[in-house]
Amino acid sequence: MSHTPFIQSALHPAGPDAFIIHDLAWLLIIGASVILLGMVLLLVLALRRKKSGAPVRPLRWLIGGGVVLPLVVLSALLAWSTLRSADLTRPSSQHAIKIAVTAKMWWWEVRYTDPATGRDIVLANEIRLPAGQSVYLGLTSTDVIHSFWVPKLAGKVDMLPGRLHGLTVRADQPGIYRGQCAEYCGEQHARMALHVVAQPPEQFHAWLASQARPAATPTSALAVRGRDAFVAQRCTACHAVRGLAGDATLGPDLTHIGSRLYLGAGTLRNSPGAMAGWIADPHASKPGVRMPAAGDLDGPTLAAISAYLEQLQ
Repeated sequence: MSHTPFIQSALHPAGPDAFIIHDLAWLLIIGASVILLGMVLLLVLALRRKKSGAPVRPLRWLIGGGVVLPLVVLSALLAWSTLRSADLTRPSSQHAIKIAVTAKMWWWEVRYTDPATGRDIVLANEIRLPAGQSVYLGLTSTDVIHSFWVPKLAGKVDMLPGRLHGLTVRADQPGIYRGQCAEYCGEQHARMALHVVAQPPEQFHAWLASQARPAATPTSALAVRGRDAFVAQRCTACHAVRGLAGDATLGPDLTHIGSRLYLGAGTLRNSPGAMAGWIADPHASKPGVRMPAAGDLDGPTLAAISAYLEQLQ
């Protein structure tokens, strides 16, 4: 599976809607370049005619360059873009896989439906889908206006508090595609990212089945101590861990956090040591984040909690 999280460009399409937007973008870029070159050429000709003393007919240039040319060019662009954009996929909840995405300051809650039980499977900051299949995203917000945008897959869709907007997306090939909140939403807007992971269908369904299971029971003494410290430190007041405690929604669900690619909504790669650093002082990486720093934890307790969370695969 390719891993190109930093290529976040509409000029590198990987889905049907993104290809249409790609064509529109290149048409506008090329058209604007041609018009700019034409304007420069006209300016050069006008300066040469003025220098040579040749007569200038401003009315002809005003009508031709100011009325006829824009009318022809813009009409052609309007007609072509209208026809091309008509091929954009219409949002439809008829697809077999439906994913609810809720934007929060400054992270993403992601909910699937367990096909076996019908219960919600709650994740955060990462969307997985089967490659080559269309899925429906139901998009909303709980606080301010956000905007969902994965440039390589589709266009932007605003996420408004109290309203549900739909988006149908499809990734043609397996891969990892970076997304971003595209509407300024506060201090950590720039670090409100997410990743869409497209997998072969059989891998996706195996992953979804594993995500439906409750949190893994720790097997090492260090992880057991970390689980007990996690509860004792009241981390469960904000975070849910299915099979351990509660249904808190103030912070991301951590049931399978060890299997995610990133921490802090795309802020830190989920690699060895990153978990401890994030717990100790998330503000060092994401200033203004609502998670408090754990400055009162001693080193062994911090290591134990990190070990517990890392094994939640």
